[in-house]
Amino acid sequence: MSQYRKIRQKYSLMEMFKTPEIAAEITLQPVEAFSVDAAIIFADILLPLEGMGFKLEFIDYEGPVIGNPIRNLSDLHRVRVADPEEHLGYVLKALELVSSELNGKVPLIGFAGAPFTLACYAIEGGSSPDHLLTKQLMYREPVLWERLMDKFCQTITAFLTAQVRAGARVVQIFDSWIGILSPSDYRQYVFQYHQKIFCALKASEIISIHFGTGTAGLLSQLAQAGGDVIGVDWRISLAEAWNRVGSNFGIQGNLDPVALTAPRSIYESKAAEILEEVAGRPGHIFNLGHGILPSTPEDSVGALADFVHEYSAKLRR
Repeated sequence: MSQYRKIRQKYSLMEMFKTPEIAAEITLQPVEAFSVDAAIIFADILLPLEGMGFKLEFIDYEGPVIGNPIRNLSDLHRVRVADPEEHLGYVLKALELVSSELNGKVPLIGFAGAPFTLACYAIEGGSSPDHLLTKQLMYREPVLWERLMDKFCQTITAFLTAQVRAGARVVQIFDSWIGILSPSDYRQYVFQYHQKIFCALKASEIISIHFGTGTAGLLSQLAQAGGDVIGVDWRISLAEAWNRVGSNFGIQGNLDPVALTAPRSIYESKAAEILEEVAGRPGHIFNLGHGILPSTPEDSVGALADFVHEYSAKLRR
């Protein structure tokens, strides 16, 4: 959004994340500009890493960089379980500010990165084309992998629970890189940690969304791991996704983000296909299949939100 870019010219990403008033302002921008049905806090999935002892930077044109990646068991001593109040209090304060401003107008969504995706960044030291180091550590260092993933579980569970106390009505777990795993590797190396987090959230009666990308082959296992809603990217139809996860789950998705850069007739047609496929079935949250692209025209976002409301209402009549 143009409003966001004006703020971005003045501050670094970390300054924006760590200044609750700025994070709250950015969170509210799309709620005020478009007819969206929820707000999601302005933060980043990697912020807990800093509280866990990793040196985290966001470098322009390069992305996130971890200055002290973990590579062997001797590195584990410097990795702690982050305390949400002590290490991530700025996110919680932003949630409180937004919750107060919204005053129930729309729900506020909190979020965190999933253990596997956080591990990918913590081990690789940043983005990676093949996640070679992560998979090698996962296969070769079972004790290190287990202890590291357990620390991520504790950190994520505490952080999400604190976000609900601060005003979030729903929490979402983002697993950006989980799609690189085979179904058998997911079951052996990751499933139990996802399950542990979602069981803890359920025990606290916290509503959760479980989202990953490239997960068509993993959807049934993601549903078994937990979450009230399963997020789906654009690489699978919603009907097939629902068939794989089961009727007891909600589904979130799944317009290809690139479609919003196409002419209006294109993205409206694709949105209509999704809504027709859902056919009024309860439990569907219309959303993009992944994050919105920076080149997306703002007018297209507003037009899409209005179209989804209007077309959904027509289908219900």
